[in-house]
Amino acid sequence: MYEPNVEKILKRLGPDDKVLDIGGWARPFNRANYVIDAEPYETRSYFSDPRLASVRGWYAPAQGGEREWFTKETWIQRDICAREPFPFADKEIDFVICSQTLEDLRDPLWVCSEMVRVGKRGYIEVPSRLAESSRGIEPNQVGWSHHRWLIDIADNHVYFTMKYHKIHSHWRFSMPARYLRKLPETARNQWLFWDGAFSFSETTIHGPDHIAVMLEDFVRRNQAYPKWLLDAHQSLRQITSFAVRGSRKVQRLFRRLGAEHESVSACTTGKSSPASILRSPEE
Repeated sequence: MYEPNVEKILKRLGPDDKVLDIGGWARPFNRANYVIDAEPYETRSYFSDPRLASVRGWYAPAQGGEREWFTKETWIQRDICAREPFPFADKEIDFVICSQTLEDLRDPLWVCSEMVRVGKRGYIEVPSRLAESSRGIEPNQVGWSHHRWLIDIADNHVYFTMKYHKIHSHWRFSMPARYLRKLPETARNQWLFWDGAFSFSETTIHGPDHIAVMLEDFVRRNQAYPKWLLDAHQSLRQITSFAVRGSRKVQRLFRRLGAEHESVSACTTGKSSPASILRSPEE
């Protein structure tokens, strides 16, 4: 979780508020009374357990207070995308936290619907679209390899767009690593404090050409590369496409001429000579 928002959340909570952390296994929010995750209680705090720091080479301290409010009994191990209602009544939870989780899920729309159902208010955090569209996080990848979605948050609405594999196929569909290095922490994450409810939807794009336009348009709007470079590459693609189409037309022409030549040759190599073919039957 983006560290400055931890204190903002704690200040919004009363001592008797029920708090639910969705997908918090790797770094549970300590103030949560309940945690729901596919992984077991015994292996929690993968990121924030100092004993594992030497294995990973880094350490992320626990967030949400000094002690864990949840227990083994209030740790709910289950597939949160199973489309089975979470084990809470409508609006039973005072505050729902879902931080750095929605981008991983196969069905984030279901999880959002359950957040709105069981929670009175809450906090959502996901990687920014800029970070998820950048190279330099993992070798030969754009963004994080296990993330399924490109996400935008605006006007109390969460927009999900599939992270199409095409984003990895060409440099013009993503931000270079140097762009990521210059991004401040605030620009690498995005979040939403919601009260009562929030809305959400999936954006579907059909066809590889439309996907390419969507990805390249995002890169252009955020000026990841000089405009002249993108324009020059677009012109080169157009020239190459024209040359390929011209080459295919020439190939089709030669194939047709070759077929016609073979047809004529077949006629001239038969048993009857051209003279006998033209001779009158009466002769």
